Order: sequence, then structure tokens, then C-alpha cells
Amino acid sequence: MTISVLHLSLLAVLAAAMLSSGMTWAIRPWLLRHALAEPNARSSHRIPTPQGAGIAVIGATLVVVGAIVACVSTIDPNIPVAVFGASFFIAAVGFADDVKSIPVLPRLILQAVAVGAILLTASSDLRIVPACPIWIERGLIFLAGLWFVNLVNFMDGLDWMTVAEVVPITGAMVLLGLLGELSLSATIVAAALGGAMIGFAPFNRPVAKIFLGDVGSLPIGLLLGWCLLELVYRQHLAAAFLLPLYYLADATVTLLRRLVQRESVWTAHRSHFYQRATDGFTVFRIVSEVFALNVGLAALAIASTMTRSSAANILFLAFGSIAVAFVLNRFSRQR
Repeated sequence: MTISVLHLSLLAVLAAAMLSSGMTWAIRPWLLRHALAEPNARSSHRIPTPQGAGIAVIGATLVVVGAIVACVSTIDPNIPVAVFGASFFIAAVGFADDVKSIPVLPRLILQAVAVGAILLTASSDLRIVPACPIWIERGLIFLAGLWFVNLVNFMDGLDWMTVAEVVPITGAMVLLGLLGELSLSATIVAAALGGAMIGFAPFNRPVAKIFLGDVGSLPIGLLLGWCLLELVYRQHLAAAFLLPLYYLADATVTLLRRLVQRESVWTAHRSHFYQRATDGFTVFRIVSEVFALNVGLAALAIASTMTRSSAANILFLAFGSIAVAFVLNRFSRQR
């Protein structure tokens, strides 16, 4: 079984990387004409740049996973179908927003539909806290999922930033799948998504030739959120929290700070920690530090699944939190 998962994961990574790279190259001229992101006072780029490479990343991910699901009978097809549909839908919403901005409330409602569709099709046997009424548990998961989709979108504001986040997370998920700590379905989705991001990375290398756009960041958040939920259902709460901890911390602290300052939280801004870091650090240095931090968080997450000790998991969470706080502090002070 482990060998089979390894082979399938490698196949997913390689196939998605090649398909994503080829599709990104092919659609870039079209995006130059129809989805150009103009620089403004709040953006991190200085020249008009096409956005929408998420079409290639998500397209490659779904095609590769779909092909593997169709060919491998041991993968439960019901969960991927729900995830596929929701991912395609939210990608369409994102692309529409890339081309012509959608008002905040309709956009949020459409995102909620995608998150809700996955939860509504999930088995009632999948529980985190069985003693808790299922409607309360699913309601909290719904809110968390909606926030996670948006925070991934908020954090996709710098060349290679989402690559530095997604590749270590999906790599850790594949390793967890090989160790039997993550479902086969989620492992293959993570492998394909990680491969697709690797294929996209050369085009997004600073200074980027193309951006993901909302068509990429929204479904990436949805797919990562579903994979993390699969970890939580297996009672690996510490691992599910550690893996995206940098994005969670930067986005959530920034949101709370802006709420306290009574700023409009839905308007574009440059107050994320990684954005403030550009005042003193190069883009390459910022994303390199984020990548290194995420590799460390991934190691802690994997270690947390190897013990049933609550004390050990608390220690892993403390180490991860300290590391994230250190990086956020460096970014805020630019030194």
C-alpha cells in the first residue's frame, strides 16, 4: 500500500507540474490581453502583469487527480467529486473577479456556496468532537473554511509567496499520506496541487511574468482547507494548525489590527507583515524566509502525528508559534 501511494504521489506531482507549466505558458498571451493587473499604490508590482495563471494550476490539479481517481479503484470517488465541483465553481468566481471586480457581498455568498457544498456532502460519520452537536461543529468548520479561503487570497500578494506556502504544506501532506496519517484522496490532491504550483513557480519568480489571480488563490485555499480538514478528522489537530500557521497568523493578526483601527477590511491594502517587509527586504529574501519557516512548521506537524502525547503536541505548537512570531516581528521591523 505504501509503495502504491508513493508511486501515485510521484505520478501526480510530475504530471501536474508538466501540465501546469505548459498551460501557463500557453494562456499567458491571452491573459495579457484580457486579465492585466495594473500596478497601484497598494500593489507590490510596478509594471502591468497578467493574472489568471490559476486557470493552469487548478486545471492541472483537477485533471491529474480526476485521471488518477478514474484509474485507481481504491480512491473513494465521492469526496473528490464534491471537491472538484466546489473548486471549479469557486475558480470561476475568482476568474470573474479577476476580469471585472465583483462586489464584496455577492463574492462572499458565492464563496460560501462552495465551502458549504463540500460540508453538505461530507459523511455525518466524519466528526471532530462527537459529543458536540453536528450542526454546531459543521457551522464552525464552515466559518473556518470561509475564512481560510479568503486568507489564502489575501496573502497572495507577492511573487512566489503562495509557492513558498503551498509547496511545503502539500509536501508534508504527501509524507503524512505515505505514513498512513492522511487519506489517499487527500494525499493525491495535495501531491497534484504541489506539483501544479512547482510547474507555475518559474513564471512567478521575482519579478513575476504572471500572477495566480483569484482564479487560483481561492480554489487553492479551498483545496488546502479540505486536506487540512481530513487531518483534523483523523484527530491531528496540532498538525492541521501548524502547517498553515504563518498564513493564519499574518492574515488574522492583520485583520484584527485593521478592525481595531476601524479600517475597511475588504479594501486592498499593504499592511500584511510580508508586505511591510518589502520596505526593507528584497522579495526573494522575504519568500525565502517564509519558505524556510514553512519547512520547519511542516517538520513539527509531521512530528506531532507521531505521538499521542498532548504535552508533546502543545510543545510542538509552542515552538511553531514562537518561530512564526519571530518572523512576523522581523518583517514588521525590517531587520
